[in-house]
Amino acid sequence: MSLVLRNLQRAVPIRRAPLRKKLEIVRSILGVQKFDLAVICVDNKSIQHINKIYREKNLPTDVLSFPFHENVKAGELPQPDFPDDYNLGDIFLGVEYIFQQCKRNEDYYDVLTTAPALSLGDPGASV
Repeated sequence: MSLVLRNLQRAVPIRRAPLRKKLEIVRSILGVQKFDLAVICVDNKSIQHINKIYREKNLPTDVLSFPFHENVKAGELPQPDFPDDYNLGDIFLGVEYIFQQCKRNEDYYDVLTTAPALSLGDPGASV
């Protein structure tokens, strides 16, 4: 199925092709290629707003995930009954926050790839 990658921020330059390639590799490793997934890149202001609404925490964060399926245990994949239900949900990446954290000599694109992977392993979690 498809991977939707949206960049809704301008605070940090994103090279979408390398990020998409790494995300596809992670999807393959995790065995979730048959599921739709949206990864949305946002700035600190946007991720803070989403974090405040859904987690009642008024501060920016690195990742927020919103699973399509409820009641799926961490590490398990949903068992959809219908083709339209092959959807993992949406993952919001606070790329500005992640970039600020990566100034400690970490590879920005590796972190951008790892953050959603951790989220996929624990639906609903904030990394």
